[in-house]
Amino acid sequence: MIHPNAKKAAAVGIAAALLLTACGRDSAGPAASSPAEAIASGPASGTITLWAQGSEGEALPALLKEFESENPGVKVNVTAIPWDAALSKYQTAIAGGTTPDVAQMGTTWMGDFADSFDATPKEIDASDFFPGSVKSTEVEGTTYGVPWYVDTRVVYYRSDLAEKAGITKAPETWDDFKTLATALKEKAGAKYGVQLPAGVAGSYLDTLPFQWSNGAKLMNDDGTKWTLDTPEAAEALKYYASFFADGLASKAVSTGTTAEASFVDGSAPMMMSGPWHVGLLNKAGGPGFEDKYKVAPMPKEKTSTSFVGGSNLVVFKKSENRDSSWKLLQWLSKPEVQLKWYKATGDLPSQQSAWKDPSLADDNKLSVFGEQLKTTNNPPAVSTWTQVAAAADSEIEQIVKAGKDPAEALKSLQQAADSIGTGK
Repeated sequence: MIHPNAKKAAAVGIAAALLLTACGRDSAGPAASSPAEAIASGPASGTITLWAQGSEGEALPALLKEFESENPGVKVNVTAIPWDAALSKYQTAIAGGTTPDVAQMGTTWMGDFADSFDATPKEIDASDFFPGSVKSTEVEGTTYGVPWYVDTRVVYYRSDLAEKAGITKAPETWDDFKTLATALKEKAGAKYGVQLPAGVAGSYLDTLPFQWSNGAKLMNDDGTKWTLDTPEAAEALKYYASFFADGLASKAVSTGTTAEASFVDGSAPMMMSGPWHVGLLNKAGGPGFEDKYKVAPMPKEKTSTSFVGGSNLVVFKKSENRDSSWKLLQWLSKPEVQLKWYKATGDLPSQQSAWKDPSLADDNKLSVFGEQLKTTNNPPAVSTWTQVAAAADSEIEQIVKAGKDPAEALKSLQQAADSIGTGK
């Protein structure tokens, strides 16, 4: 997602990458995998240990009672882990050979830990998952685990203030997006037309939808070389920087409740965020506020491509109950089970067919996320990604706050990324 937890995961991942490097992580990256073994037939049995982060770890036991009922010989022991402690716990477990059977894995962590995962067996049917979410499970041509739940970013904007400014149509293109931001500031009384990250950890991720939508790619097709310095990327960052240069976005950090308050009070009434902000904004705005804003897909240049986030589920190589662990992942991947999970937690299904349920299809805001999820991308799942992303965050901050030319920033970033390497 780009769930707040996932952003935290990405931020923590930066530190994790440094730790992995300091600990002498194998620079050769994931070892070549042998063909995945088939899953044995029959019901799940024995004990399965599962680690999950945040609210997911707290909510899973109730859902898994149904799995245990369908498989009377199995018991799933869930360990809930705070997001801010998860990285170190996984590192320690991998180093000590004490990993659980199954774990929730942030999509940006896949490249870091893929060495320890069991390759996905052919019995796992991936045909109904959103394609972008499946891509998040792939590391160097091998698939590990399954996409569990997904999120993506779309545009949130105050439709009541847009109407006040004379705009009644959702922004569809880059030009529309800039026009709306300008109108919100100049005609609707907003201090800033849009909220955009100004260089804090994770800011580079927020620029990727613009870069991808302009045709930029972060790596070459075989994943052996960074391709960060391209005309497409430079044009996208120049567009991104123009919002700050034109006074349409604040150079100060605006996150969490500050971002919500600025959206609700109308001082910065447009932003890009994930589905969790629907509930947060409705709560912050009070009764009736949900009718004062709308959501729209990412503005299009060549495409309208957003970021796919969320969490994957993986089985560790050292699992003592491998077959039953994969059967658990198959069960959690069923559309009907994913709908139950969504209704219990708000986590959005990774199975496209689940989105036909009226609870999602008939929701005028959540249905937009379902459409956006059909056109998404994700950062490369390589072990050096978090180091490269940290270097990129620094360049974004220099572009926004010091006025560094985006083309020069990309040259610096390309040099840094080439020095860091791809982990292969």
